[in-house]
Amino acid sequence: EEKGLVPLYSMNRRKPSHDYNGRCIYMITLNTLGRGPVLGTLHDADGSHPKPWVEPNELGDKVLSCWRQIAVFHPEIRLIAVQLMPDHLHGILFVTSELPKHLGNVINGFKIGCNKFSREMIGDVLWEKSYNDIILRGKGQLERMVHYVHDNPRRRWIKHNNRDFFTIKNDVSIGSWQVATVGNQFLLDHPLKVAVKCSRSIKSDDDIAQEVNKYLAMADAGAVLISPSISPAEKKVMRTAFDAGYPLIIILENGFSPLWKPGGKQFDACAEGRLLLVAPWSHHNEHKTITRNQCHQLNDLAREIALK
Repeated sequence: EEKGLVPLYSMNRRKPSHDYNGRCIYMITLNTLGRGPVLGTLHDADGSHPKPWVEPNELGDKVLSCWRQIAVFHPEIRLIAVQLMPDHLHGILFVTSELPKHLGNVINGFKIGCNKFSREMIGDVLWEKSYNDIILRGKGQLERMVHYVHDNPRRRWIKHNNRDFFTIKNDVSIGSWQVATVGNQFLLDHPLKVAVKCSRSIKSDDDIAQEVNKYLAMADAGAVLISPSISPAEKKVMRTAFDAGYPLIIILENGFSPLWKPGGKQFDACAEGRLLLVAPWSHHNEHKTITRNQCHQLNDLAREIALK
């Protein structure tokens, strides 16, 4: 795979070539049916909690109990971290030795246990079909992902209650770059980021559709897509992902004027916290044709953001 394309993680819903019985560390994500907030309540920091936190309700407590039972029924698995949110659950687990069954069977057993309680309490199954797994491999990945999981309530609280997503922030440092941003700057800290890079030679509808499907599969697995949208295929990928509601980082050739605000659908996307606009260069009013060297620079910036 191209360097910078899929940094650090496998982000497929299920990776065909991977051995899901063998020794490995995973982050598992399960979403409630229809993303209903049925597991608890998100609260701001208070005297007992230094950061925003989630108070599980009765069903949420049952879910956490079922999660802990995974290690009881499957001694090959060590549970590392878990974070309950009102509408989803993140859990990190370590398969320490060969499982007698596919990891998917283990997660399915957990879901069945949860659904037993949810049918009694809310009259329906709890989880969406399937689940997402992220395979953690390299040095430092586990530590970063544990932090990301436990930081989920704080990021959710800020996303829902912080309306400075429309404020221009200048002199934001990204590697060797100083850029201006508008939107949800927390997307820069997302552990799963992918630089979208498609050759200009990709022009047929079928080849472009193949690129779109490839990158949307990554976005569906939780990745934030990043691109200056230069080639036709890159434009199609980012436009399709935007229309589908995925979080994006869009790199702009032109900067922001002092009172600039995103318009139209980009305004709504910023308000929802799923868009960050990044401008590495200052604003200009005249129309300029982007040079080949600038194209390379913008793609280099996309790769630096992906590896941040």
